[in-house]
Parts: sequence; C-alpha cells; structure tokens
Amino acid sequence: VAAPAGAVAFGVKHTEGVSVDVLFHGHAEPEAVAGASMRWPLDEGTVLRFSMSRASSEVNDNKVRNGIPGVGLHGGRTSCSSVPTGISLDVDADRDGVVEKNSPNKASWAWGPKGHGAILLVSCDKEFPFIPPSDCDSEQVFNREDLLDMAQMVLRTEGPQRLPRGYEIVLSVSVSDADKVGVFHGGGQGIRYVQVLGRRKLFHAVPYPGGDAELDFFVEGLRFPDETFSGLVSIHVSLLEPLGIPHSPIFTDTVVFRVAPWIMTPNTLAPVNFFVCSMKDNYLFTKEIGSLVAKASCKMKVCFGYVNRGDRWMQDEIRLGYTHAPHNSFPVVLDSPRERGMEQLPIKELLGPDFGYVHKEPLFEALASLDSFGNVEVSPPVSVAGREYPLGRILIGSSFPVSTGRRMTRLVRDFLYAQCVQAPVELYSDWLAMGKVNEFVTFVPASDKKRFRMLLASPAACYRLFREKQKEGQGEATMFKGKGTEPGPYTKRITINKVLSNEVLAQQNQYVQRCIDWNRDILKKELGLLEEDIIDMPALFKLDKHGKAVPYFPNTVTMTVLARDLGIPKPFGPMADGECCLEQRIRMLLEPLGLHCCFLEDIASYHGSLGEVRCGTSVQRRPFAFKWWHFTP
Repeated sequence: VAAPAGAVAFGVKHTEGVSVDVLFHGHAEPEAVAGASMRWPLDEGTVLRFSMSRASSEVNDNKVRNGIPGVGLHGGRTSCSSVPTGISLDVDADRDGVVEKNSPNKASWAWGPKGHGAILLVSCDKEFPFIPPSDCDSEQVFNREDLLDMAQMVLRTEGPQRLPRGYEIVLSVSVSDADKVGVFHGGGQGIRYVQVLGRRKLFHAVPYPGGDAELDFFVEGLRFPDETFSGLVSIHVSLLEPLGIPHSPIFTDTVVFRVAPWIMTPNTLAPVNFFVCSMKDNYLFTKEIGSLVAKASCKMKVCFGYVNRGDRWMQDEIRLGYTHAPHNSFPVVLDSPRERGMEQLPIKELLGPDFGYVHKEPLFEALASLDSFGNVEVSPPVSVAGREYPLGRILIGSSFPVSTGRRMTRLVRDFLYAQCVQAPVELYSDWLAMGKVNEFVTFVPASDKKRFRMLLASPAACYRLFREKQKEGQGEATMFKGKGTEPGPYTKRITINKVLSNEVLAQQNQYVQRCIDWNRDILKKELGLLEEDIIDMPALFKLDKHGKAVPYFPNTVTMTVLARDLGIPKPFGPMADGECCLEQRIRMLLEPLGLHCCFLEDIASYHGSLGEVRCGTSVQRRPFAFKWWHFTP
C-alpha cells in the first residue's frame, strides 16, 4: 500500500505467536510487543521483519497488521495472516544408522572420519526371483527385505491439520539425477511400497498428513559411479503456494546422498566362497583343490557345464567385491565384457538375495584379452609417502605409455577409477600374450608388521637358481618329469644345462625381465614398497610368433590364496636329489611367512591353454572392516 502524502510514521500490531523486528538504517529498533501500538519512522531505510518460532496449530491463527496513524482503514492499513508449517526432509547425515532431525549437514557431503552425508546402496541384488534382472530395474518393492538395502529418508512436518487451499508439498529430483536414484513410499498399513521418484518420475505431490507427522521414504541407488556420474544425488522437498502458474516455491529443503562404490577385495582378506568350473579334463584338479578349500574353511562352489558352456576361465569372467553403507552391506559380482560362454554364470548362480550384480559392456569398442578380469588386481592396504590407502589400490594392465598396444576398454577402466576409494595404478602388461597383470604380480599375507608381501615373476631369479644347481653338479636334472606323454615341449628331455645354454631363450627372458623391472619400479613408487617387501618368484617365459611372452613352465605367481594356504601351479621343475628345485625354492621363500604351499597340477586343465590355477578360479572374500567413507580421495 502506498503511503499517503505527509505520512511520517507507521505502527504494527500482531498476535502473540509473531515476533516483529524493525530495522532503521541497519540498526534494530525497540521490539514490537504483542497487542501494543508502537510507531516507527516511515523512511526508505526502515525494514519490517516478522517471524514465528513454532508452527501453527490451525489455519490463520496468527496475524500482523500495520498502519499509518490518521489514515482510514482502506487508505493506510494492511494485514496478513500466516500459516507457518515446519517441513524437514531428513536422512542419516552423520552415518550412525539413525535418521536425525534437520541435520545441518544433510545438504552436503564430505569424506573422512569427521565427514558427513548420507549414503545409498545400489539395489543390484535380487530379493524376488520373478522380477527383472535386479531390484534396481524394478519400480516395485516385493518384500520387506528389499527395503533393508535402501536408505531411509523421513519427511517431518509440523503445522495445522490442513494447509490453506491450493498449497502443496512436493518431492522432486532433477532430470540429471532421475536415472541414478529411486524413492519408494508406502501408502499406509497393508499398502505396498511404490516408486514415487525415479527414471520416469521427477516429482511427487505428498499428501499433507496434518499436525506433527513423519512420513517414511526409502531410497535406492540405480547405478554405480562412473565416468559420467560422480556418485552424488540430491532430493528436494518444496512447499508451493498458488500465486501463479506454475505454483511458486516458498520453501525448499534438500538432502544429498552419495552412492556407495564397488570395492575389490585383496588376497589378504579371509576367503568365504571358492568358485571353479567343472570340465571334462579337470576332475583331478577340482578334487585336489577341494581339499585345499576345505582346509581353508571356506565353501567350494562348482559351475557345471550347462552354465559354463565350455568356458573354464572363471577369473577372467567375474570379479568379486562388495558394496557397503551404514545400514547394510552385501557382495557384488562385476561381470567382465568378455563373452566366451560363461556370461550366464553371475546371473544364474550368483545374483540373488543380498548378492548383487553389475555388468559393464562397451557398445562400440572392440574387446581384447586385457578386458578379462585376470587383468585387474588389488593390493592390500598401503601407505605411500604419508598417504594412506586403507582399501588398497587397484592394478590394471595396459600397454606401454608411448605405444599403441592393447588397453583395457575405456568403459571398464573409467568405472574402476570412478569408485574413488582404491585409486588405480596402470601397469605395462601388453608384453604378455594374454596381457594380464596377474601373470607377473600377486600378493600374499604375512604375519609380520608389513602384513603382506608382493610376489613378482622373475626370470633372473630362475636363472640364478639354475646356475646354483648347475654348480652343485645338478646340470642334468630334468624338467617336466612325468609329463613326457603330454603334447608340446614336454615330449623332449629338457635339463638345466639345456636351458642355460639356450641363448635365444636367455635373450627373450632378459627382455621379459626388463618389462617386469619397469613394473617393479612403478609398484614400489605407487604402493610405497621397499625391496624387502618384494619376493622374486622363479619364472621363465618364451616369446610366441607375435613377440609376446608365454610361461615356459607353469607360472607359480598365478596362484590362488586362501588365507595361509596357497594353491600354486605345480612347476614341474628340474628334479634335484628327488625334489623339484623350483618347489623347494618357493617353499623356502614363502613358508617363513607362515604360509603353506600346496602345488597343484594344472598343465592339462589350464596351463596348456595359456592359463593357470588363478585364471580358472575365483574367490569371494570377507569385506574390509574399514568404512570407505572414512577415506579421503
């Protein structure tokens, strides 16, 4: 209302529930008292501000009226009615499993032990058998167990029993976040939970419950972080008033979630389940390794032919990890892009209640052997120049930095980087025929302060051992004894003397050693390792017609680690004094660490097809005790 000519002051009256502040040129004037009439200068520098400390109990129960003395009601007085309504969208922002009321940190997210922000799990498991591939593909909740995977979100209201006509409360999510988060709400007793926000639902009008009330919502992640998704999503609640078309928001509250990452587990964590394929030629192998699995107190699960369809390379097809939030945790299998027959394994045998599944397959990139998950390893926890990596670091095999060789497909590589908590290290593995990092590096637990050792394949260590045996008069010790009936190089008598006199083989292994030494320097720098943390495992390689390296004898680095028990490919090394000198040296290197070495024959079942024990098996391990959100990337 425009002030009439000559007006110099104004007054305010209000009910008890209203507080009135008057600022005159930035300075507070005496507070207006309910029911009293006070006057202030009518000046451009005068600001009238009123507020309420509690919500209304009914519509229009509080009022404010201001007026100019000496002017009639219609000429100098205005009044307004207020219906303050308390609205708070709440989440578990302090990560203690409890949804606190109106946390000051709910609209932001911070890493570290003193950080804050709510966490979502991707509902990539399958609680109910007759639904789409996984729970996050469904817009319905079929049982209460499905809700346990979701983060709770509570809408709290305080106010009158009804809102003024035309006012409404709306939940919303942005277009960019809609394909990354789903929100479910139940309609009351006996009514199932339905999706109210998600891929096809950007907003949801919430029926106002009246008075003091709490409405429970359940939130799920729909995809893991990747190159185009940082992992952060926001959900908003707004109170709209009917002043225009569309309605105008007069209040908005926001909460922020981070989608929990997929986390790999290193060899140093305890095994839970051991997976291997059943093939026509590996019956003895599975029987032998079954004894080792039983000794390690974990369960052995065999994938039979109707699922593996002739594909024996378990490690190349799947990588087992987990996802974790304050409210729940479950294992998740990452399915590789390769499709060699076993692609139905993770869906038919693993995906289920509290066992998730995620698949990464490029649309246009050609696949290479480096896309197999034998080319992905993870270190135990390490400290590098004062920086802690409590969940270890992922190792990825790649081509030489200045070459145009094979690399892991960008989609999978970017996915691993985007998880943030196990900062990847890229190594040079393209020199190998199969190109996988697990052919030259692995990790085993140790009982000392370091807690682990890194094992590296080493032609130099093998040549040193063979020269030692030659000096001891064992130069005629024969390799591959008992394997003479097998096709390939084992039909010829191969001795230590013949190996040491083979100049071509020596030159090839000098090249291989240089490739491994390049990686050794990277690993020492990026994992903060000293020479005393590394064990050189005797190994020999030969180059194929393409100049790529393949193992000369079964590669002992490509072992499976089950707590303190190691399933090592039997190398069939030179027999000196009735004992394989390679096995003897490996025991000498590893058993002082408290490890038990079990050598498994895999020539017929795996080595002959350019693989070893590790390539044909996979291990599900216990998750880290460390909470990933306490890490700071």
